[in-house]
This record gives sequence, C-alpha cells and structure tokens, in this order.
Amino acid sequence: MKIYADRFPVATRQLLTDLLVVVWVYLWIRGAMWLHDLVQKLALPGQKLEGAGGGLAENLADASGKVGRVPVVGDDLTAPFEKAAGAARTLADAGRDQQELIGELALVLALAVLVFPLGLVLFGWLPLRVRWIRRATAAAHLRSAPAGRDLLALRALANQPLRKLARIDPDVVRAWRQGDDAIVDDLAALELRGLGLRNG
Repeated sequence: MKIYADRFPVATRQLLTDLLVVVWVYLWIRGAMWLHDLVQKLALPGQKLEGAGGGLAENLADASGKVGRVPVVGDDLTAPFEKAAGAARTLADAGRDQQELIGELALVLALAVLVFPLGLVLFGWLPLRVRWIRRATAAAHLRSAPAGRDLLALRALANQPLRKLARIDPDVVRAWRQGDDAIVDDLAALELRGLGLRNG
C-alpha cells in the first residue's frame, strides 16, 4: 500500500497536509474540551444548592426527630420541621437537576463545535487521501508489469492534460495505437509522475 508519494515535492506536501490535519483535529478537540469545562463551571451553583439543600434537609429531619420526643406537644411541633425538610430536599433536587442540565448542555455544545471541523476532515480530506492511496497503490503494482505499463499509458491518454500529451508526441494517440514502446513508456511515466510516483 502506498501511503506517500515517491517524489519529494508531492511526498512533502502530503506529509505536511497530514500533519496539519492532525494538528487541526487536535486543536478543535482541545477547544471543544475547553468549552465543555467552561460550561460545566455553570453547574457550580447547582452543586452548592444541592449540598446546602441536602444538609439543611438532614438537619431539619434530625431536629424534627428530637422535637418529636418532647412529651405532649412533640407531634405538633414536628410538622413545620418536616415541611421545611421537604422544601430543603426540593432545593437539593433543583440543584441536582440544574447540574444535569448543565452537563447535557456542555456535551451538546462541545459536540456542536466539533461537527464542522471534523466533518471537513471526514468528508473532505479523508476521501481524497484514500482515493490517492488506492490509485497510487494500483499504479505502483502496474508499473512493474508489461501490460500494466500499457494500462498506465491508456490512463494517461484519458486523464492527463492535452498540453502534456502533446509534449510527448504531436500525434501521441497514433503512436500509442501502433504500440511504440517509447511512447507507451513516456505515457506511463507521465501518469506515474502525476501521482507522484517514480517510473520504475
């Protein structure tokens, strides 16, 4: 499998592009993580509310238990403490709900930030890179086979710009049809060069 070209300028360009893509993805992931952490800080009031509400509910429930042991009026005195403990539990639940909501928001925002840059990589750069790898791998296998050189020459006739074909021979198609080995070799070399591969 050919991952990089044989020729220096093409291979260098591919390597630099790959490195830039890795840095691009890394920076966007770091940015998304930073945004996630920043939004998560909004959950701090919810944590304090949950802690305060939970602590208050425990203290009020404990006080209710102690007041309930007072003879004769204990049962009457526990009702306000129990109501206050219930209200404190509601506060703690609200703090917990707020934390969950902030956590979900942080995750959604971080993913939303990643959609576009990762989409560019997955649907823009990656298909082009895979296509080149497949074409270069096939061309590298063909270049050593005698019939493969004919196929590469035919591909050059179909894909290469007309000005490049005219430089090989003004009537390059006629020469190719007649099986001129030099023209076939030149056309195959042109196709390989277009992919950044060496001739042999």
